[in-house]
Amino acid sequence: MASRSITCTTLALLVCAAVLQPSRAAESGEPIRVGAVLPFSGGVELYGQQAKLGLELAARDINAAGGILGRPVEVIYVDDKTRPGSAADAMRSLVEKGVLAVVGPITSQNLNALVPIAESSKTPLLYATNYEGGKCSRYLFSFGAVPNQELGQLLPYMTRTFGNTYFLLGADRVWPHQMFDIAQPLIEKLGGKVVATKYTLGTETDFSPLIKEVAASKAKVLLFALKGDGMDFIRQADEAGLLKDITVAFLGLSEVDLGIFRGKGQNMVTVVPAVAASEDPAVKAFVAKAHAAAEPGVAVSNYVMTHYNTLIALKAAAEKAGKLDKEAIIDAMAGLAIPSPTGPVALGQDHHAAMNMFIARTQGSELVQVRALGEIAPKPGCSLAGR
Repeated sequence: MASRSITCTTLALLVCAAVLQPSRAAESGEPIRVGAVLPFSGGVELYGQQAKLGLELAARDINAAGGILGRPVEVIYVDDKTRPGSAADAMRSLVEKGVLAVVGPITSQNLNALVPIAESSKTPLLYATNYEGGKCSRYLFSFGAVPNQELGQLLPYMTRTFGNTYFLLGADRVWPHQMFDIAQPLIEKLGGKVVATKYTLGTETDFSPLIKEVAASKAKVLLFALKGDGMDFIRQADEAGLLKDITVAFLGLSEVDLGIFRGKGQNMVTVVPAVAASEDPAVKAFVAKAHAAAEPGVAVSNYVMTHYNTLIALKAAAEKAGKLDKEAIIDAMAGLAIPSPTGPVALGQDHHAAMNMFIARTQGSELVQVRALGEIAPKPGCSLAGR
């Protein structure tokens, strides 16, 4: 700035100040603020903590490499309490603070609450949890799996390997309902049959009546979408002997869940974008770094990696755009490919991610890889107008 020869007359003083202010701010080294709307209470806080670990790792790596366009990143966390109203309030408070983008939330119900706010405030919303698809917006980017990347890979494997009769069990929430609506025709197309579908209310503590109902169905596969308050079903079902006769195909399972089962629920099957126990050197290095940053005993799951990817993508998009402008960053992020420990993550024109996916199963206190599926392009069930 000092090298510029600029003369400001009295009448032009305000004009000059307005022109020079953005450059001074950019050179000041003030942090770039990114918001994070995540659950740290309310029932799914395990996943909020995993997301925070991934964001902390990404911010540390970005800042160690010089920040974004020469400025450090600061993540501001707000607890959404696993409730849509709290999530909406959190998003509004972050927008008022002038954040460049917001990462989160975890649940589909809270995502539904945040997308309209992202659109009205024209703030990028970076979502890194697997979900049911169907949301395409200029201001939403999805870094997690959609149904064809998860269900579309899991159901053919389960049908070939374990049988073609299914009992669908999930929580009475947005994500299980919509995932099961998608699963039903896929199962039928594979020549299978859904013998029953059941939803829990979240108030159950004794699952024995439900376990007897599943057993009586004689289904070979239990398609399971019961997170948070229903997870104790697995331990009780195993102790009752149910899992000797039926194999669990677990939607959204990750390493962070395994401690809840207390050693029960072996050989359950899932499809994930990362397996922490992988022998791949890049994955091993990332997991080791995450363990070093986490509290002792904290698991590292794919939630850590997908949330890590959000900030890496934001940095790449800002540097591609060459400026910290939300609209320019959105334009730059569409079609962007970033490196990740499991291989490239490519954001399509519909703002959903193509990425490598893996079939995994529970073994001891870990998920172990069964099969690498390679890169799976997303089919989000929607598209952006004009793209």
